[in-house]
Amino acid sequence: MRLKFSQFLIAFLMISTLMLGGCSTGQVASTSSPTSVATSPASETSTNQTTEATSVSETTNESVPGMTDLPRLEGKATVVITVKGSPITVEVDGTNAPITAGNFVDLVQKGVYDGLAFHRVVRDPQPFVVQGGDPQSKDPKFPVARLGTGSYTDPKTGRERYIPLEIKPKGAATPEYNKPFDATARPVELAHKLGAVAMARSQQPDSASSQFYFALADLPFLDGSYAVFGNVTQGFDVVNKIQQGDRIDSAKVTQGAENLKTPGQ
Repeated sequence: MRLKFSQFLIAFLMISTLMLGGCSTGQVASTSSPTSVATSPASETSTNQTTEATSVSETTNESVPGMTDLPRLEGKATVVITVKGSPITVEVDGTNAPITAGNFVDLVQKGVYDGLAFHRVVRDPQPFVVQGGDPQSKDPKFPVARLGTGSYTDPKTGRERYIPLEIKPKGAATPEYNKPFDATARPVELAHKLGAVAMARSQQPDSASSQFYFALADLPFLDGSYAVFGNVTQGFDVVNKIQQGDRIDSAKVTQGAENLKTPGQ
């Protein structure tokens, strides 16, 4: 369906802000910028960075460069995120986004999200996203203007973890990696529908780490550029009440934990 000019303009401005937010740490939009779904850029030395899209017939970690050390979800899982005492139930889809879903479930299992704040909430000029998951937000004294630049650091290695952009075209046997594509020509299996849960990233495709967002409306202009990995099945009314600065009480895997496969298993 064609967008009206006003809708197209808003979409263009949102995408422009996304790209600006990812150019460099100094250019990341502050939390006062209403339309950024971007995190800090990935390290230039990250082993997850590749320059060409990869389509594989078998999406094993060994099939795609840079993924041998990443967890994966083989199937689905249920995660309950509690905010201000109220639960949000998320179905995490490892069937269509095994690496993105595996990364999220692994971080939930590690307790990474407990106590983190939602640093960006955008409802005007139209519903957009609620974004959180920056590990820096656990420190209440961390400057609000700098939230949105943090990534998960593995305490065992001291290294930041980044995951490849992972999007599965509709009808495809496996996801494609490392490069955005035009979803108007090639629709995706996991679309930015109302209640979708996806990973935030910078301009670098393979720079997602721990930050995620809830889609507050259908956002088709993000399809093909950002990786959706699940959707809210219950508690979207709780999502709609989240304000900037609200914190995650806890995030727990309630079903499907056995589907998480970590390196070495």
